Amino acid sequence: MRITVFGATGGVGREVVAQALDAGHEVTAVVRDPARLGVPAHNRLDVAVVADLTDEDALVPVLAGRSAVVSALGAGSNKQAKAAPVTGPAARAVLAAMDRAGVSRLSVVSAAPLGPDVPGDGVFTRAVLLPVLRRALRDLYADLAVMEAAIAASSTEWTVIRPPRLLDRPGTGTYRRAIGANVPAGRVIPRADVAHALLATLNDPATFRRPVGIAT
Repeated sequence: MRITVFGATGGVGREVVAQALDAGHEVTAVVRDPARLGVPAHNRLDVAVVADLTDEDALVPVLAGRSAVVSALGAGSNKQAKAAPVTGPAARAVLAAMDRAGVSRLSVVSAAPLGPDVPGDGVFTRAVLLPVLRRALRDLYADLAVMEAAIAASSTEWTVIRPPRLLDRPGTGTYRRAIGANVPAGRVIPRADVAHALLATLNDPATFRRPVGIAT
């Protein structure tokens, strides 16, 4: 499969690039600064520099002839949350460019707080912890909500992956997932497992046009 990866220099994005190459895919990593990619050169890796991810015309060439798109532009730090919106504007440009390039498969990372509450998580989590988290990171989640709305309204065969707090730990390979829901008591997940989920759903029709909650 020929895959274009957005957000390739982030923690999840680098894992997506490395795992995709290990799986035998051809990868186009879209970056602003190639020095930040941190993935060794590979004969199936093409690094494409795009300065502005809202520039639809600049995105079409990195999508032409590809089989799928993986976007690791998503949940980030609180500092990022206070910056100008990124994922929403970029999603609109990527979707338009995908349409022009004839690419229909899309897998993106979002965040668990955009999914439905899990009744089994208890009143304290649902009434206290989640509302506090959503207020603290409201700008970030508002940006992700714009992204999700644009994707849901598109003609792409999309999957939205919604992880909880991300960890810099080795992947477990045994994470849980819930199609159309959040994972009960899902608190954390390694970035490597998020990358695995993004890639695994590309060939899983059960996840097409569905959000998927994941957690360890």
